[in-house]
Amino acid sequence: MQDHAPLPDGQVADAAKGNWVDHWAPPRTRPYLRLSRADRPIGTWLLLLPCWWGLALAMLNDGRAGWFDLWIAAGCAAGAWLMRGAGCTWNDITDRDIDGKVERTRSRPIPAGQVSLRAAVFWMGAQALIAFGILLSFDGAAIALGILALLPVAVYPFAKRFTWWPQLFLGLAFNWGALLAFTAHGGRLEWPAVVLYAAGICWTLFYDTIYAHQDAEDDALIGVKSTARLFGARTHRWLALFLGLSAGLMAVAVWLAAPAQALWVALGGPLAMAAHMLWQLHRLDIHNGPLLLRLFRANRDTGLIVLIFFVASLLL
Repeated sequence: MQDHAPLPDGQVADAAKGNWVDHWAPPRTRPYLRLSRADRPIGTWLLLLPCWWGLALAMLNDGRAGWFDLWIAAGCAAGAWLMRGAGCTWNDITDRDIDGKVERTRSRPIPAGQVSLRAAVFWMGAQALIAFGILLSFDGAAIALGILALLPVAVYPFAKRFTWWPQLFLGLAFNWGALLAFTAHGGRLEWPAVVLYAAGICWTLFYDTIYAHQDAEDDALIGVKSTARLFGARTHRWLALFLGLSAGLMAVAVWLAAPAQALWVALGGPLAMAAHMLWQLHRLDIHNGPLLLRLFRANRDTGLIVLIFFVASLLL
């Protein structure tokens, strides 16, 4: 690991170029917005898209759609932004000593000294409280699921210390919205949502293994575990497995939920998802850091493709 000059104005190394935080946000808010990864919106998309999948699948499942579903969609969007921010803040609090030793993360606000530990804790709490207020607008079953979601969120930052599969724990947390949004629509959790949740977990294993390869060398030096380190040269084979499982399980979820007239359009979602993941796998070079980040970010499009097919099937 080599020392690098600080980035201008406290910017973070892997922030999206031209992001609104670095250019438009008031200077005093920037360290907190960076702590929430507002300058890196891909994480919000990856948390939000399973919510919208779950909502669309719920509407396919019971054939009903109402005005409250628009609020569920909007509430999930706001909640995803807030809870991703709270979760990232929690992650940076727990990883404050590790982040300073990894080239890509040493510029984050806590190790860079831009935000104190106390201020970070208060910022995390504020985001979580607002998200909880949104959650309270849903029904009791969805509220219970939302509270239960705090468990995988709390455990995830510690997973890399005790297992080679921290990406699995991220998948448990990041795809919980599929269960919650499905339940918020219909009032109860059903098998299509559970299978969709499993598909999302496999998708997370796919994209976050790609992401983790950026830090594989630094992680090895400091003893942090990841699927990237575990798979090593076998990464392509493992990612092919996750590709097949995510698309296959999503197809099962669609088959369980969609009525006959919408089934074949909805099944286009997992098929297109598999094609987009196959494109990523074909391009993958685990030793090319900039490419790894681009492929990871491309998974926003992977998820949006699925959503387009699900929405199209609702119109039939």
